[in-house]
Amino acid sequence: MEAMPVKADTVKTKARELIEHLPDNATWDDVAFEIDVRRSIERGLADLDAGQTYTSEALLESLGLSK
Repeated sequence: MEAMPVKADTVKTKARELIEHLPDNATWDDVAFEIDVRRSIERGLADLDAGQTYTSEALLESLGLSK
């Protein structure tokens, strides 16, 4: 399921802030990594807000690994 979209101007502002906090010698890989981390966090928070998460116990049980 897709995370809730963020307004374009908000993403643009956040991307600028993210890039400004990188060191001057940052590589494109550094930029891509930071953006990926930020996107993953925002998707996780959106899932949490939507109630689309599992406890560790529920996940282990669904995999047949519960104690």
